Amino acid sequence: MRPRRYGPTARWYDVVSFERLVYRAGRVAAIDALHLLPGERVLDVGCGTGLSLPLLVRAVGPTGLVVGLDASPHMLAQARARVATAGWASVRLVQCDAADSVAAVTPLLDGDRRLDAVLFTYSLGVVGDWRAAYDQAVSLLRPGGRVAVVDTAPTRGRWRALQPLARLAMLAGGVHPRRQVWQHVADRTRGTVTDELRGGHVRVAVGTVGGAT
Repeated sequence: MRPRRYGPTARWYDVVSFERLVYRAGRVAAIDALHLLPGERVLDVGCGTGLSLPLLVRAVGPTGLVVGLDASPHMLAQARARVATAGWASVRLVQCDAADSVAAVTPLLDGDRRLDAVLFTYSLGVVGDWRAAYDQAVSLLRPGGRVAVVDTAPTRGRWRALQPLARLAMLAGGVHPRRQVWQHVADRTRGTVTDELRGGHVRVAVGTVGGAT
């Protein structure tokens, strides 16, 4: 991850990031497609200010566990404030690089190092060693666990007029537009669900890893 990039804007990120107008749709689609159940455990890699946390907490309930991981202390400070305000006892937040998630998350799993789901929302496209980050997180899944990736690409079709804004948003966020991280998920999971939103600017891929339990 690139923690310095998000330091100055962390306090205003939720306002200036076009979350409501553009990016929330991908977040909602991915979490819906994960089909999380009460009591399940999910890892949010690159959780940022915690925009996905309300959706995840609602899905897994008070008996579940939501672990949010981010490299930026400034973004995590906003996430911690969100958790404290909401009083979510089922949320744990960890500061670390996404490529070190096994060491950071395993102690939180009470001796059982398996998760039910992993979520990357607008994070895998900005991680330096993104393949290591993906492999680390997925290695924490139980057989039959699910992984979801949401990321961005240039717009297409009738949305092409907004392509300069889309590219600017990707540049500001440090996104590598040629990575196509959603395709990485589609190639490595089964029962994969993919979606394109906002003129193809938002890409979603959700699938199952390994065999069923």
